[in-house]
Amino acid sequence: MTLTISIGQMNVCKGQPAHNLDTVREWTAEAARRGSDLVVFPELWDTGYDLTRALELGTPTDRGRFAEVAELARQHHVHIVGSMLEAAAGQSGESARVYNTAVWFAPDGTQAGVYRKLHLFRGMQEDRYMAAGSSPVLLDLPWGRTGLAICYDLRFPELFQGYALGGAVMAVIPAQWPHPRMAHWQTLLRARAIENQMIVVGCNRVGADGDTRFGGRSAVIDAWGEPLVEGGEAEALLTVEVDLGHVNDVRGRIPVFEDRRPDAYP
Repeated sequence: MTLTISIGQMNVCKGQPAHNLDTVREWTAEAARRGSDLVVFPELWDTGYDLTRALELGTPTDRGRFAEVAELARQHHVHIVGSMLEAAAGQSGESARVYNTAVWFAPDGTQAGVYRKLHLFRGMQEDRYMAAGSSPVLLDLPWGRTGLAICYDLRFPELFQGYALGGAVMAVIPAQWPHPRMAHWQTLLRARAIENQMIVVGCNRVGADGDTRFGGRSAVIDAWGEPLVEGGEAEALLTVEVDLGHVNDVRGRIPVFEDRRPDAYP
């Protein structure tokens, strides 16, 4: 089975959700025109890291910008994913919580899954303003099982191995990965693909937030660890066709999961 993926490597304007949503609308329409099945946008593409206003800017996953993206998916009949600020009501008298949340919207506009970022990055003060998610999310999609992660999660191989052992053929990672560590981004995308023999889709933003620059280099990496498409450091809508059958070919060539020794290590 083949899958056409578009990656929206956009410049996220901090605290300007209406402007960012206009870009997402335009690029989703263009991705659909190219025949894409899946459109991926960066981490916190709606607001950027305007975390001091997180409660003001965030919405529940069934309202606001989440609902508008659901309508985009339905209108263009595509899968859409990318993380946004979620403001969730507290329980039992608790105050509201904010999450860095990736909702996977199916082509009929329904939510196929909701993933809240598990690993909060202290370097961007996520732990100060946001709550961490509680569980991985593995989706059953038409082309096979697909895992979700967000940015800093990429540094935790256990998450991706868990997805692979659960039958994932692909993992999707929206990100805001800064420029000084772009070699890490590129290396870790390939590492997660190679060690788990799966397709890895990484969508990173470009542009700047104050003194922090973001380096793009969004990519789709195949199960052998080779880039099928890779962006530069400018805004771009990247589109590529992926052969999902290649995953089984690679896993048959080197049967890593059959050769694991969980009896010998934790």
